[in-house]
Amino acid sequence: MTGAIDPIHRFSLQGRLVLVTGASSGLGTHFAQVLAAAGARVAVAARRADKLQGVVEAIAAQGGQARAFTLDVTDNASVRACFDALGAWGLPDVVVNNAGVTVTRPLLEQTEDDFDHVLDTNLKGCWLVATEAARRMVAAGRGGSIVNVASILGERVAGGVAPYAISKAGVVQATKAMALELARHRIRVNALLPGYVVTDLNRDFLISEAGDKLRSRIPSRRFGELADLDGPLLLLASDAGAAMSGATLAVDGAHLVSSL
Repeated sequence: MTGAIDPIHRFSLQGRLVLVTGASSGLGTHFAQVLAAAGARVAVAARRADKLQGVVEAIAAQGGQARAFTLDVTDNASVRACFDALGAWGLPDVVVNNAGVTVTRPLLEQTEDDFDHVLDTNLKGCWLVATEAARRMVAAGRGGSIVNVASILGERVAGGVAPYAISKAGVVQATKAMALELARHRIRVNALLPGYVVTDLNRDFLISEAGDKLRSRIPSRRFGELADLDGPLLLLASDAGAAMSGATLAVDGAHLVSSL
């Protein structure tokens, strides 16, 4: 047998340029660090570029490369301007559509402004960034990978977060629609569906009595950790997932398949 097979190498992002939206905190910050550790040059983007400086410095301290860009995903002009500015560094090979918000209150107390705020960021923003990236990839005659960060609430529901669940269901379907039309251009589009993952923003709730009740309904009886998302993210972003497009990849400790 000639030529050793090195499957781990296919997960490498060495030499690739990756754009991560919503990178100033939480999952976005973690994703940026993971992608940089895999060899990518990482463009971290958020509405306030100054909030990204710590992310850039942390990646540099680990020997990686990162630059900060201003981006409001709800504003098409801002999306185009971000890609224009990023053009001096290159055209992204991978886009991680991570920017997201939620408003937590009962359905009948949600307002039109709440709905617009959540849908504009989570669904419209995903659409604007993905389609702008795809147009530029097609114009350059290059393929790429788009990873839309959805949620298990795109396939199931929970109380108090109706606009969020609606938006993430839209992201799941948008992912499939994009994958269908962009496959001929060698652009893969997949969705990552995290379950309940412990972050600084939700840690207090998840360790509370209410959080413990939630955990008891997860078949694995555990909440996810940020590191649980590393492998699935790299699979979708890298050549290891070269034949995957239109897939929805849940990382949830079997929460989606729990018994009704």
